[in-house]
Amino acid sequence: MDVNSYIDHTLLKASASDRDIINLCEEAKQYKFSAVCVNGSFVPLAKHLLEKSSVKICSVVGFPFGAIATDAKVFEAKKAIEDGADEIEMVINIGLLKSSNYFRVLKDISDVKIAIGKVPLKVILEISELSKNEIIKASEICLDGQADYIKTSTGFSKGGATLTAVKIIRKTIRNRAKIMASGGIEDYETTLKFIEAGADRIGTSFGVAIVNEQITTSSY
Repeated sequence: MDVNSYIDHTLLKASASDRDIINLCEEAKQYKFSAVCVNGSFVPLAKHLLEKSSVKICSVVGFPFGAIATDAKVFEAKKAIEDGADEIEMVINIGLLKSSNYFRVLKDISDVKIAIGKVPLKVILEISELSKNEIIKASEICLDGQADYIKTSTGFSKGGATLTAVKIIRKTIRNRAKIMASGGIEDYETTLKFIEAGADRIGTSFGVAIVNEQITTSSY
């Protein structure tokens, strides 16, 4: 399986420099990854570097905690698109979800989606903080909010993607939205397992290593 097109080549650490983002974008073009995922301040640079390529630019919103005001998320999302983002990733408000304040969780998602229109919206659940029932409920709310993707994790919490969570999300949403697995996916075999479990996209900072491992594996 050619995994290149599944990978969002990701660099979201606070210490990322201009040079790091340049390298990220050059690698994304070289390996034909689906997208790069960067913090909002780097969207203009990524747009300049990827202007003549097929690689999409994804920007994060309310990252990594999801606890900022909805209006702030809306502003971040609209600004990122204005600067050249093709996709938006927002973190769900975990505290509101755990408070069973489902209306506000839904409004948080739907307000961002309304603001960005046809631009794909990925909503990060942060599964390491949620029970099975909370994952199911969050997935249902994402559908109601018209999310295009449900993403497992930020990669900044105590755990990342799990095959169990991807299967739970897939069973809940069926084919009404896509799934993105992210967090702790660092090798080709693991990538394949997540795709087979139902993931449509893979978020990882190990994209180059994964693809090189695939090439090596295929040569035997």
